[in-house]
Amino acid sequence: MITSEQGLNLIKHYESLHDGDLSMIGLQPKMCPAGIWTEGYGHAMYYSGHYLNGEEEEVKAINLSTIKTEQDAVRVLKYDLQKIEKILNSLKLSINQSQFDAIISFTYNVGYHALYESTLLRRIVMGTDSNLIKDAFMMWVKCKGKVLKGLTYRRQSEATLYTTGELKFYN
Repeated sequence: MITSEQGLNLIKHYESLHDGDLSMIGLQPKMCPAGIWTEGYGHAMYYSGHYLNGEEEEVKAINLSTIKTEQDAVRVLKYDLQKIEKILNSLKLSINQSQFDAIISFTYNVGYHALYESTLLRRIVMGTDSNLIKDAFMMWVKCKGKVLKGLTYRRQSEATLYTTGELKFYN
């Protein structure tokens, strides 16, 4: 499977199109709540063996930015999703397209290493009932120990998409 338009719309809604400096022409990176510099639709900026992180790397993030238009952002998002799709498909889960899209959105946000170690994946593999799967999505609403409304809304959307097939935005 590959991410559907519904899945892309979910990710694009919660990531939003990053424009860190509205006084400059074109799109600029911005720092996410975890402190990582991102551009486009949440593309984490990686340079010289590490993710650009913290205020001290702002100039580097701006200078290294390659996403200047919405078309660039969509192209990079689809490219980034290919790796996650390949990983998720390799797990050979018995899931439908909406469930696939929900897991793709989750993994794009938290990373595939986190997915591998998650209660969510264990419950999906076990065929657990949908209420417990919803609960497992909601275990991932914190950043640096603090519950974030944006993450809570995103997880609610992912859980709804996974369990009902309906794309619903909560913010």
